[in-house]
Amino acid sequence: MSSTAETAPAGPQAAGRWDSLIGPFVPVLHQLTRLAVLLFMVTTLLFFMLRLAGDPALVLAGNDATPEQLEAIRAQYGLDKPLIVQYFNYMGNLIQGDFGKSLASGERAMGKVLTMLPATLLIAGLAMAASICIAIPLGAWLGFKPERFDRRGVSGIIFVFQGVPGFVSALIFIQVFAVNLRWLPSLGMDYGNVKTWILPSASLAWFLMPSLTRVVAANTAEAMREDYIRTARAGGAPGYSLLWRHALPNALLGAAALIGTQFAFLVGGAVITETIFAWPGIGWLLIESTQTLDFPVVQALAFCIAILVFTVNAVTDLSFQYLDPRLRTKGN
Repeated sequence: MSSTAETAPAGPQAAGRWDSLIGPFVPVLHQLTRLAVLLFMVTTLLFFMLRLAGDPALVLAGNDATPEQLEAIRAQYGLDKPLIVQYFNYMGNLIQGDFGKSLASGERAMGKVLTMLPATLLIAGLAMAASICIAIPLGAWLGFKPERFDRRGVSGIIFVFQGVPGFVSALIFIQVFAVNLRWLPSLGMDYGNVKTWILPSASLAWFLMPSLTRVVAANTAEAMREDYIRTARAGGAPGYSLLWRHALPNALLGAAALIGTQFAFLVGGAVITETIFAWPGIGWLLIESTQTLDFPVVQALAFCIAILVFTVNAVTDLSFQYLDPRLRTKGN
């Protein structure tokens, strides 16, 4: 009897030890499960949607191809098999990390994507950094005393700029800095020539900056009306200390969500900007591969972009927990 009573708590104690061991990994496992479901849905939907776009054999063979040549191309790439068989073959290869070969060049599809990815990440990072460095101080300045006449004028100008499409600012930059002044190149990319980075990243930053500025300004103005700001002001804190030490950190909570969304858009491939500047990134590759019905490359692109966007969103969630201690308390 006593032996049973002594050993009975072993079950709950073992369960508690097990929970303490796997507890820190539960959020990671949850995120990995979400990622796996996302990738499965993206790859499945895109596989069948691409097959509705057309027959890549017609693109590869040309308009003058004979039926025999078309059949030979379809057999070479497995396009002559039933669609469901193609799907299971593709998913089986995908599980092994094989995304197939480009129908246009014969290169490994994922290898081709990863070759282009650094160029997109370069201008995305530069554009996001430039946008943040301009938008946060400017938005904080506008939101500090939004009723002032000069700040209303600047807010109106930013509101107008927010309605300008990204490709318009890109074309204006090319006309001014590449054609008229001839200061900067307008086409291509060279890792050894910083000048080729400026116009594409500046065009993207110019497109992102107005909306981020307005969000920071609105959040700063709202924070300046909070009770803790009045308390700090009554205690003799100077104005700009109220802004930078108290109001702005809280204003950045709302801005963090927009920053994450904007960066996810950029790493997804700034298609129009890359096309205008002939920038060899994944946005430009997506246009080219879609036009040629290069199914393996488009599918590898979608897979890579889904992982990147998911990662950016996960980092954004972590930044919220860092900026707002209340979220960390809830998590615990």
